Amino acid sequence: MKQIALALALTLPATTLSADPMQFTALEGGPLNLRDYAGHVVVVVNTASFCAYTPQYQALQQLHDSDEGITVVGLPSDDFGGQEYGTEEEVAEFCEAMFGITFPMSDILHVRGTQAHEFFDWVGTQDVAGAQAQWNFHKWIIAPDGTLAGSLPTAITPESAEMRDMIARARTM
Repeated sequence: MKQIALALALTLPATTLSADPMQFTALEGGPLNLRDYAGHVVVVVNTASFCAYTPQYQALQQLHDSDEGITVVGLPSDDFGGQEYGTEEEVAEFCEAMFGITFPMSDILHVRGTQAHEFFDWVGTQDVAGAQAQWNFHKWIIAPDGTLAGSLPTAITPESAEMRDMIARARTM
């Protein structure tokens, strides 16, 4: 039932949903809609610029560049340890200068608490172990059909066997 709900969420206009977990504001302004990547495996990552795991940006960019069927989407947040810049412009400059990031990124948003973006509420309702982020660089894998294929904690790197296996499973959903 939950898989059907997300598949519908990816195909229905946003106006039919009370809260749209797939709609973000892009880091540079304008809309960032996960529905635009239907048919791809989407790797959604909550990011932070001053975290011990920030070097994962490089592997995330390589993953994004490696396969036209994979899209990485970064969601910057300051919710864990205050490890993000204060402005979207600073985040964009850092990501481009330090890691050459070209994958889509949202504006700075909340991952937890009453102000959390609807995406994080949605992943919390899915029947996927470990779906709630405990720290920066948590990863959610969305299958081409819009179902949440899995969730990987911070320490699992983008180039790991676990990540490759989850992406391969997601492709078959």
